[in-house]
Amino acid sequence: MTPGADRGRAGRERAGGRWNDVKLFDLTEELAHEITGAKKEEQLYAALSHAAGRMGFDLFALAFDRRGVGDAASMLVHNYPDAWANVYVSFDLSGTDPIRRASERSLTGFQWRDVDRYIPLSRGDRQLLKVARESGIGDGYTVPRHLPGEATGTCSFAVSPNASIPAEMLHVAEIVGAVALASARQLVGTAACRRRAVLSERQRECVLWSARGKTAGETASILGITEATVVRHLKIARERYSVHCRQMLILCALFDGLIGFSDVYDWWGRP
Repeated sequence: MTPGADRGRAGRERAGGRWNDVKLFDLTEELAHEITGAKKEEQLYAALSHAAGRMGFDLFALAFDRRGVGDAASMLVHNYPDAWANVYVSFDLSGTDPIRRASERSLTGFQWRDVDRYIPLSRGDRQLLKVARESGIGDGYTVPRHLPGEATGTCSFAVSPNASIPAEMLHVAEIVGAVALASARQLVGTAACRRRAVLSERQRECVLWSARGKTAGETASILGITEATVVRHLKIARERYSVHCRQMLILCALFDGLIGFSDVYDWWGRP
């Protein structure tokens, strides 16, 4: 069944009566089962194409990137218009894509029309969204997933310009998108486990206070040790992570879970 036929079916189902909770649950289960059954990338494409149409969307795009030194891998499946796909790839817009940036600021799915609630939009961002619309992509809904230090991914469902998002399907799209990203991760494969750096408790404390913006002298006063000792602890920590600057040390410690984002942000927010 083609995406257009799927969308027509979704419209007929809505016309025959309002979607109720039981129908939505059954649809979610059906689509999730089909997606988890995909054993190859082309099967995932077909399952997402079918799912998009059943939910009343015209388009879909799933992007999954596995990170890791020498062990990176990615997957991209979509049925976006060729005009937009060519522009996106040719100008390498992934790094500036406002939807992708907003995905890093949200725990759950969001509509594109609300993107400025998550990030400030520049003139270039608004121009990019305008070009996407002119290329055949209207409003959409994106489901983000992130595994710090390992992988990041988004699954989006969109409608054509001037079409309305099927609002009653957003909870279904949330679950279907999450299931699709889990399937993509399985198909791409998880990164090989790497040996993590081991820091002492005092070294961890020095890294934490450094992340909070404290100098070696200030950290020494807080911990009741000498400044030279703090400098030595941070030097050992950098060596164990094989990095050469404070910023990369903090980033590695955050990704490893040695210190938490809340350890830093909550401290900044204290009166």
